[in-house]
Amino acid sequence: MSAHQLWTSGTVRALVANLDPGGLVRVGRQRRGWRQGDLGARIGCSASTVSRLEQRGRRADLELIRRAAREVGVPTHVLAASLGLTGAQATIVAPERPRCAEEDPMRRRTLLAAAGLAAPFSLLASLDEALAITPDPTGSPVPFDSRLAAARSHYDAGQNSMLLKVLPGLLADAHAAVIDRTEMSFARLSATYSLAAQGLIKIGRYGQARLTADRATVYAELSGSPLVSAAAARELSIVLRHQDQPAAAQRHILAAVARVEATGLRNDAQASAYAQMLCTTAYTEARAGDRDQALAMIREATQAARDLPHEAPEGRLFPVTPAAVDLYAVSVNWALGDAGAALEAGRRLHASQFKTAERKGRMHTDLGRAWWQWGKPEQTAAELLAAARVSPSEVRDRPAIRSIVSELRSGHGNVVGVRQLVAAAGMTA
Repeated sequence: MSAHQLWTSGTVRALVANLDPGGLVRVGRQRRGWRQGDLGARIGCSASTVSRLEQRGRRADLELIRRAAREVGVPTHVLAASLGLTGAQATIVAPERPRCAEEDPMRRRTLLAAAGLAAPFSLLASLDEALAITPDPTGSPVPFDSRLAAARSHYDAGQNSMLLKVLPGLLADAHAAVIDRTEMSFARLSATYSLAAQGLIKIGRYGQARLTADRATVYAELSGSPLVSAAAARELSIVLRHQDQPAAAQRHILAAVARVEATGLRNDAQASAYAQMLCTTAYTEARAGDRDQALAMIREATQAARDLPHEAPEGRLFPVTPAAVDLYAVSVNWALGDAGAALEAGRRLHASQFKTAERKGRMHTDLGRAWWQWGKPEQTAAELLAAARVSPSEVRDRPAIRSIVSELRSGHGNVVGVRQLVAAAGMTA
């Protein structure tokens, strides 16, 4: 039986209809005459893991499903259909697991209130629902690209609540548009999920961010665009890093770097994507403790960004500038525990080099983290207060920054600016 005959057979159609990607992996593996251990050796896991993957289907880890499916030759569009990604009610349902106190709605509401996120709770619930079952299209007369650009502007301005509010409608309309199965429609849907992942990462909702980043990656592959794929891989690697999976994060981002580099870097858009991937790789390596590799990568990123414009053009997928790479150097050295090198890397940075409130705020918070690491509460408070003034959500919504503010409040309450900082973070004095 030819590959075409196999992947259009009644057996495969039944597996797709039953949303059983694990069954597709089994079919592909058996066609190749492989045992489960043979496939496991190729994708870096045990035979028992392959067995569970084939039995659990879409309840298994999406990244492992994707790797296994690619290895055994499952066509991308067949895999996508088996995951429920091409129907009107497309969804990937998170695996069922025993409920615990922290999953109780009232408990979650309490936790969110404690984190200063009580205001957008209903918006988070709305997005949760949209991720479970795709809403009906909105019927908006405004062009989708304009609405997506506006949503991205909410993110850039640190308006997290506004972003959460518009995401369900954007996801609904982007899903409705992929009925034409064009590369552009898949690219738009991937970009929408990537933006959702960015926003969820920012407020520390890593479980939802993993789900949206996974979906962005699948749709990026369907788009065929190496830059869209790189953007999705970057978000997924960031989520994995936050979920303490540095090896998986490194794997994803290095694969993305290779794909972007393969474009030949013939224009600024490709060069900026390459520089961004190197920056993300450097930070990922730094968080994994690989000092030499992290520093080598950030040096290469600096070189790659050398000829990029100091202000990225509107609409560029990776709006990287030389100053943005310098800001990454601050984070890389901070992650390596070298506060002095971090502050030296940021010595020439100033807010006017960054176009958006989110990036301006991020500059101040990254420098604030470096000062905190060096044991300088006065400078830390000054930087974080500057961040709160330009982009309040950078201090109010980011768990890591709120933790520093809490420590400043408890240990350095008399330092100039700490009281104002605590108020800006929405904490009680």
